[in-house]
Amino acid sequence: MSAWPGLVIFDCDGVLVDSEALALGCARRAFSELGVELSAERARDLFLGLSQPAMRATTRARLGLELPEGFESSLTRLTVEAFERELKGVEGLREALEELDIPVCVASSSPPERIRASLNIVGYADLFPGAVFSASEVARGKPAPDLFLHAAGRLGIAPAECLVIEDSAPGVEAAQRAGMVAFGFTGGAHAAGERYRERLREAGARTIFDDMRELPLLIETVRQALQHG
Repeated sequence: MSAWPGLVIFDCDGVLVDSEALALGCARRAFSELGVELSAERARDLFLGLSQPAMRATTRARLGLELPEGFESSLTRLTVEAFERELKGVEGLREALEELDIPVCVASSSPPERIRASLNIVGYADLFPGAVFSASEVARGKPAPDLFLHAAGRLGIAPAECLVIEDSAPGVEAAQRAGMVAFGFTGGAHAAGERYRERLREAGARTIFDDMRELPLLIETVRQALQHG
């Protein structure tokens, strides 16, 4: 593990961009139009970190509702419009990446058009040239490990050499199931409170942090711990 990590895989929503509160607000409005009222906490519990197919399956299983055809594309449009008005990038990301001499990529549950829009709006698209992967490219979204294994495979890095930065329990679980180390990030507006941090710990996050500028030091600390067994 002396070269760990050989790749840092970033989730997008809630990690690179402070988007989850906005996105969940859009989901709540979309469900309200279907006659289903969800609190902010309930929406977060149901959908945070899930791909659109997983959202549809969760809605069917936990709400007893079959989403209408076109729901996902309509929600994506609504969400991107909200992002164009209000989305902010996570502070400290560019500084952290400038300090790291490690390949990086993005692996997100969001559809490709939403990922591209997010990174372009906040000015981070140049940080991940040609290294952006969406759950739409794999059979199963998080918490299945497929997306992270797909990203690592495309970039030629063994899973054990990968570090995943995630803000959601399903994302941390996916990293664990992929055989990767996961750090939990709680710098987004949606991730406040000790209970939220505890969920990430329970899912298997190796460490939890809320300032992206801390990432290089955290990586070095864990690298040394892995080297010494």
